[in-house]
Amino acid sequence: MTPNQIGFALLYLGLFLLIGKWLRVKVKWLQNLFVPSSIIGGFVALLVGPQVLGKLLAPLVGDASFFVDGVIPSTFITVWKALPGLMINVVFATLFLGTVLPSMKKVWRLAGPQLAFGWTVGFGQYVVGMIVTLLVLTPFFGLPPIVGSLIEIAFEGGHGTAAGMASTFEKMGFSDGYDLSIGLATVGLLSGVIFGMILINWAVRKGHTKEIKNVEGFSDLRKKGIMEFQNREPGITMTVRAESIEPLSLHFAFVGLAILVGWLILKGLVFGEEMLFGSELMTYIPLFPLAMIGSIIVQAIFTRMDSTELMDRATVNRIQGFALDILIVSAIGTISLEVLGTYMVPFLLLAATGVAWNIFSVLVLAPRILPTYWFERAIGDFGQATGVTATGLLLMRVVDPENKTPAFESFGYKQLIFEPFLGGGFVTALSVPFIFKLGAVPFLIFAIVMLLIGLIPGLFYFGKMKESA
Repeated sequence: MTPNQIGFALLYLGLFLLIGKWLRVKVKWLQNLFVPSSIIGGFVALLVGPQVLGKLLAPLVGDASFFVDGVIPSTFITVWKALPGLMINVVFATLFLGTVLPSMKKVWRLAGPQLAFGWTVGFGQYVVGMIVTLLVLTPFFGLPPIVGSLIEIAFEGGHGTAAGMASTFEKMGFSDGYDLSIGLATVGLLSGVIFGMILINWAVRKGHTKEIKNVEGFSDLRKKGIMEFQNREPGITMTVRAESIEPLSLHFAFVGLAILVGWLILKGLVFGEEMLFGSELMTYIPLFPLAMIGSIIVQAIFTRMDSTELMDRATVNRIQGFALDILIVSAIGTISLEVLGTYMVPFLLLAATGVAWNIFSVLVLAPRILPTYWFERAIGDFGQATGVTATGLLLMRVVDPENKTPAFESFGYKQLIFEPFLGGGFVTALSVPFIFKLGAVPFLIFAIVMLLIGLIPGLFYFGKMKESA
């Protein structure tokens, strides 16, 4: 494969992002569902690639034709398959760069109930996934026990985490886990938006929302995904002069430094484990959760040393969003339909179980754990638990358009404790090796204990704060 082929593969990916955006602007039902352009573009790439259009045209054009792979050359697909595993490191390395790291006391005061609820939802996905696997998927379909972790990896972690776990699945001898998790992540993200809007309409009718009485407030431009003219602001603060270094280049360097710090931590863990214990568990950990730790370390250092405040959070967000869009298009565009077809029944069972648990958590657990504004706060975690944080923010913005409730603040602070463990954190990264090495039942017991650590304080401590809130 030549550098030209790699470069054109990346340029070609941008074409499908444009197609996805154009379809979002033109197709009404895609606007109403707030489907991201990257997902639309990914599905278009999948349809016109070798797995759909290529298979339809192959008998007609012959093996020597360009169109035997659809309209996407096989060399481009090879490049695209490598992108999700690379881009997820960028996404996680940007999580804390440019942020203010508050004291843990403030985090706990504002986000304690939110953390209890999110913790319960996250570990609950492991619990229901492992139960379904032990009772149905392993005995009747012969699937390995590690599939019980796919709901949390795909739903709570999203496309990025699913892509980041590809090498781990391969080391465990179940490379099909990557395609299943990407498929589940797609189902999760779509169900997050669809069922999220259904839940919001239900909550409005039942009077559970405090700030809105209807959900018809979005402008046509917003539904199309275009910023309203009166709300347009510069997205990047020029913290340095362009003649010295381009601000975007500087922030890209910060992201690279965070990833490098994470890589050094990972190498240190692998070396230390080998020297002290002679085991290899750390070799199964992907890089992306360590890149997140790297971002915390880099941010903490620059908070102390950088009096000129060179890091701009808005610029970091743009880099994160770019990496996530590239990740989603390339992941969906290269997903194996053959694998999904082979495991269709287990796939649908896992998807239905994950969606059912998330809806149950909002309707039954949230009112009993979150002391005030329970729906505004729960819907954010519902969105995050079905795909990406952006979905949670979108749903919270629907029910709290002027940010008058504590939902956004508590959700944000919760992430500081939540992200290092679930949704792509250490527990997510270690869950598959844990199950592979120690078995499904020990991990199920661990997940139940962790669920109770969130549920019991949520129900009997935070839930009882309503009277004095």
